[in-house]
Order: sequence, then structure tokens, then C-alpha cells
Amino acid sequence: MLEVIHHDSIAEIRLARPPVNALDPALVDALLDAFLTLPRQGARAIVLSGAPGRFSGGLDVPALLALDRARMRGFWQQFTALLGAIGRCPVPTVAALTGHSPAGGAVLAIHMDYRVMAHGPYKIGLNEVAVGLSVPEGIQFALRRLIGTHRAERLMVAGAMVESEQALTLGLVDELVDIDHVVTRALDWCRKHIALPPEALAETRRTARADLHAALDAAQAQADDSFMDRWFSEETQRTLQALVAQLKKRS
Repeated sequence: MLEVIHHDSIAEIRLARPPVNALDPALVDALLDAFLTLPRQGARAIVLSGAPGRFSGGLDVPALLALDRARMRGFWQQFTALLGAIGRCPVPTVAALTGHSPAGGAVLAIHMDYRVMAHGPYKIGLNEVAVGLSVPEGIQFALRRLIGTHRAERLMVAGAMVESEQALTLGLVDELVDIDHVVTRALDWCRKHIALPPEALAETRRTARADLHAALDAAQAQADDSFMDRWFSEETQRTLQALVAQLKKRS
């Protein structure tokens, strides 16, 4: 489900849940534990990577549709806690986007310090509206913070997925490299930063990310009913069930 690979003082968390690294309750719990414990164990930076061609397919919709409201609320609280752990991580973090990164995959990436994406026909974006979901305010804030208010609005309202070149132009990712060197480049970025005086780096990061921390605190305090109401609405359930049916036909 997860592989942790140590590159000296840099920890690489590699998603390993075939076929698309979809985020189900168990994977979210494992990620949350990794982001909380690795810095305590001495990691000075963290890289989150996926499989070649696929970073993460986002939320595991078929698995989540099987949950009742109480269990779905528990999952959403854990997912919100995971975003908080990433956004408030005390060490630099890099998303090594080794391929497609829709919805939940993109959400993980936008809460990290830096994003290296594979060059090519790989897509990233918050396509929640297209599947009948609204984008929660905390996630909207993270995207606005990254690419600006107008661009974020246009992407989210349209449920748009963009290929890597456009993602770079929009500022959704920070750089592109060939797919075989995504993790290598992410590690290089980490090495450059952990070579800096550590206390100055940590204090400057905390100050620079204080607005994100505040938004994450608010999201955790409010994470529940509005998203639950939308998830269990007739429109969303109908749209998600149709999506699952399409996925079954393809497979």
C-alpha cells in the first residue's frame, strides 16, 4: 500500500496500491501516519511519489460509496487530517507527480511545498464538479493560494483537467521533467533545501505558510456536514454511481 524509501535523510513515500493508487480509508490512514511519524524519526524532507504513468487516481469512489454516513464522515475527517499533516509538515515536502493526478491526487499535491510532474500527456486537476461534488473551501483556498483566485475559479467550476504543459503555465506544478527522472529531480530539490541552515529554513517556512495553516485549522474544525450532505445528495450519488458503472465497463 505504501513503500517508504530512505535516501539518507530524505524519506520517499511511494504510493503502492494498484492499479491507480486510489485513496481508500486504509491508504489515507497509512499516509497520515507516515507524514506524522517520519519527521519525528529524523526525516529532513519528504517526497511523495506514485507509479510510472499514475501518481494517484484520487478517492476510491467504489469503496467509499459502500460506506454509510458515519463511516464516510470518519473517512473525511481522516482525509482532512492528512491534508493538515501535509500542509503543516515541519520539513519540506515535494510531490513527485509520476503521471495522472486527478481530484484527490491533485489535492495532495497542492498542499505540498513543491510539485515536479512528468512531462507528457498526463493530466492534473480538481474535477470534483464533473462527478457531482463541490470543492470544499479549505481545498479551494489551497488552490487559490497556489495559482491565483481567477485561475482557480475557472479550473474548479469547470471541473477541468489539464495536461502537464498547461499545468506548468498555470503554476499548478513547478517544473516538468521526463517521467524517469521525476523522483530524482524531487530528491535534488530536497537536497538543495536541507543544505540550508535548518532553523532559518524552518522558521521561514512556518511564516510563509501561516495562511495555509490557518485555513487547514478552519477546515478541520468545519469538516463534516456540508461535504456529507453533498456526498449523500441524490445528484451526487447518481453521478458517482454512473461513474462507477463506466469504470466497470472499461475494465
